[in-house]
Amino acid sequence: MNNDIRHYLALKLSGVMQSWGGHTLEDLRHTELMPTRSAILGLLAACLGIDRKHSDRLEALAQSVTMAVRADAHSSKTGKLLEAQRIMDFHTVMDARKVDGKPNKFPVVSRREYLCDAVFTVLLEENENAFFSLDDIKQAVQNPVYIPFLGRRSCPITRPLYEADLTASDFKAAFSLLDSIAGTVYSDKPLDQDDVVMRIRDIPLYKRKRQFASRKLYIHPDNANEAHHVSE
Repeated sequence: MNNDIRHYLALKLSGVMQSWGGHTLEDLRHTELMPTRSAILGLLAACLGIDRKHSDRLEALAQSVTMAVRADAHSSKTGKLLEAQRIMDFHTVMDARKVDGKPNKFPVVSRREYLCDAVFTVLLEENENAFFSLDDIKQAVQNPVYIPFLGRRSCPITRPLYEADLTASDFKAAFSLLDSIAGTVYSDKPLDQDDVVMRIRDIPLYKRKRQFASRKLYIHPDNANEAHHVSE
């Protein structure tokens, strides 16, 4: 087999609502425009049955895969391309953390963002010396130990996560094998020289509660379709 050919596991994230939090405070929890790396690792960990306290296994999972996420443009029944919509939900929260880390004895107003009408395709590539193989992950998403959800427990999946097994030269070629759907790709590594590079803080530090490191995120724009972006 050609050494340049790689194996990929494709997952589809589809639900009525999704929420992919980034930097947050107790009173405002926004959503990123796409699933973060930490969120996808959390979803996979749930499927594999890895508890939050098992930091070594969580770290092993994080070191096992490289990923890319495509924000899929999709059609309504009328044939019109749908854009993901941001909505805000209102909550009150008890025992919210104050600046000094102590719980607030008074209720705090909390606003939380969600994405509606969003569909994402995730490609996973197995890293060298991976502790969890793509076959392990495939079996887990098809028969999850814990119920997977799309960022929050209030955001259930509306279809099975598993999409396909693929062989291709790179992420870009693998996406082209799936379907003709257009969409911006957010990748752990570059797809080509035109990619936009930004920094995002979504590398979980499992031995430090709720702390994350930053990384480079490579954004491959969808030049053929403008409808993949998220409306305010």
